[in-house]
Amino acid sequence: MQISQPSIDYISYVDVTSNYILESLIYSNMHKNYYWSDNFSAKNYIALAKAGFISVTEKYKGKEFLIPEIQYRYALLDFKDLHISKKVKKILNQKTFDLEFSDELDEVFEAINSFHKNSWLTPKYLNTLKETQKFKSIFKVKSVLLKENGNLLAGEIGYIIGKTYTSLSGFSSREKHHRNYGTVQLVLLAKYLENKNFDFWNLGHPFMDYKLVLGAKVYERKDFLKRWKESILK
Repeated sequence: MQISQPSIDYISYVDVTSNYILESLIYSNMHKNYYWSDNFSAKNYIALAKAGFISVTEKYKGKEFLIPEIQYRYALLDFKDLHISKKVKKILNQKTFDLEFSDELDEVFEAINSFHKNSWLTPKYLNTLKETQKFKSIFKVKSVLLKENGNLLAGEIGYIIGKTYTSLSGFSSREKHHRNYGTVQLVLLAKYLENKNFDFWNLGHPFMDYKLVLGAKVYERKDFLKRWKESILK
């Protein structure tokens, strides 16, 4: 697997549901962030997400694996810090958009895979996300769709645990006259989450500039986990 670390360890459902293992062997180990699993079950995926992992996929020798990452740092947006650029404000003043939340994932999944070459968001991964919908009382996977006159122009897939929302992957139209529509979707999503009294938005890796421009702050793993554990139980 093409991972930056010399080796990555297997992580089991038992590992990820054991507070002792998480605290003493995983969270405290700042030399490791990636792990691997061949368990694509909904229960395992949810357990990983609740523990703070964000999972993607990799293929190795023709087989697909789940690659959960307990990141070194996370980008979190507190809604009071949301920054809206003049360009986006102008677009919002001139245009009318519909922001939709849906349990249906296929439309956004297809758009994401058209936008991203060799996307880690594979059919097998999508099937796992769909299977998690049996557990809506503790975990809700959603597609977010930005539409103008019924046309899908930007969107993403993410999940809700407690009072947190985590982004997985997204897309926006590449048309020149739709420039900044991806940011419009992010701004409208942030406002929606704020209105629904979410504690914060987990944007994952902090190295993408647009997240910081949006107003996200960088949290070290320890500080992230403290906030995370409190908010997912609400």
